[in-house]
Amino acid sequence: MTDFKQLKVWQKAHDLTLAIYRTTSTFPKEELYGLTSQMRRSAVSIGSNLAGTK
Repeated sequence: MTDFKQLKVWQKAHDLTLAIYRTTSTFPKEELYGLTSQMRRSAVSIGSNLAGTK
């Protein structure tokens, strides 16, 4: 398989991850270990799962 970074679906997942990080950076500090953390981990998981497939 070619480099996963060349996959259009991985690129879109990466863009989503960046958007989630930008958006959640404006959330209240009380949400840092709650909603913010969950959204960030979920977004990262998408790209990670795509990169790990064979």
